[in-house]
Amino acid sequence: MTDSDKRPIAVFDLDNTLADTAHRQRFLERAPRDWDGFFAAAPHDPPIPEGIALVLESAEECEIVYLTGRPERCRRDTLAWLAAQGLPEGHVHMRRNDDRRPARRTKLEILKRLARTREVRVLVDDDELVCADARRAGFTVVRAHWTAPSAELKVAQEREGRT
Repeated sequence: MTDSDKRPIAVFDLDNTLADTAHRQRFLERAPRDWDGFFAAAPHDPPIPEGIALVLESAEECEIVYLTGRPERCRRDTLAWLAAQGLPEGHVHMRRNDDRRPARRTKLEILKRLARTREVRVLVDDDELVCADARRAGFTVVRAHWTAPSAELKVAQEREGRT
């Protein structure tokens, strides 16, 4: 079977799409930002019901892929969190620990790479810039509006390339 014979993929962001990061925003509100604290608190993120339901629904027709701006050093905690929520197994694309490019660049690069061999049915993400760039590149996008936007997280994603 070739990649083109496989089911399409549905790509899901994690932070503020599936995982509610509100309880750890405090680590980004100080100067300097406490990135170790921010990521260490991620295993305690409550799931977001709307996002979880959409993953489970999408899994009926699609293979699930997770695309996050979290650094690679968070992989073990991230995989444990996904499993604890009962989410479908799927490849998890994470940022290299030293990659500080904006999330919209890193995520679009991975989406384009995925689309070379597979149909990307949908991207679900909360970041308006990621969503806008993905739409311009021709991807179908669902913007996750189910959490309150965080100015600190937006700066982290766009200017600091941290998540």
